Amino acid sequence: MSGTESSDYTQRLARLESSGIKRLLPTQAPYRWNLKRLALGRVLDVGCGIGRNLLNCGPESVGVDHNATSVATCRERGLTAYTPDELARAEDCGPGSFDSLLCAHVLEHMDEELGNSILAQYLPLVKPGGSVVLICPQEAGYKTDATHVRFVDFDGLRAHAEKAGLTVERTYSFPFARSVGKAFPYNEFILVARTPAA
Repeated sequence: MSGTESSDYTQRLARLESSGIKRLLPTQAPYRWNLKRLALGRVLDVGCGIGRNLLNCGPESVGVDHNATSVATCRERGLTAYTPDELARAEDCGPGSFDSLLCAHVLEHMDEELGNSILAQYLPLVKPGGSVVLICPQEAGYKTDATHVRFVDFDGLRAHAEKAGLTVERTYSFPFARSVGKAFPYNEFILVARTPAA
């Protein structure tokens, strides 16, 4: 996770959120729609950053991030977010207390072993039979961030799901067809899975 723990990284996320065409057009609208149609209920947003996705999750949802500055930014936005140590102490965030886990634009920042470890750490907080959504950027998006260390495609997401004991329900490219991801930096690989039922 080299470089993602600094306040500079938080500032970069904030700049990107309102730069260029994003100042003029509702570029996040398709991604908001996609999250809402998944009907994820109370979400644990792992690697929540400054809350871009958390803003579009259910009102009782919670973010966790290792960057304390990003967590503070989420709180300034009225969101509930914790560092890992704070989450471990939060009374309403124990085992099985979330309907789903979202891990968006996180796994590409770490090696496979650490990615598996992060998922293993937080999956017990999701109720049996709950949803898990893993999202990573496609080629053009991967190249836009120097803190990306590993390209994670559909096969990579499935490998993480298998290691975590999840049942994959579907994978899809969003918002455009897979071929667009080589040129369009905001195309994503998305995997939707379920935790084992009780």
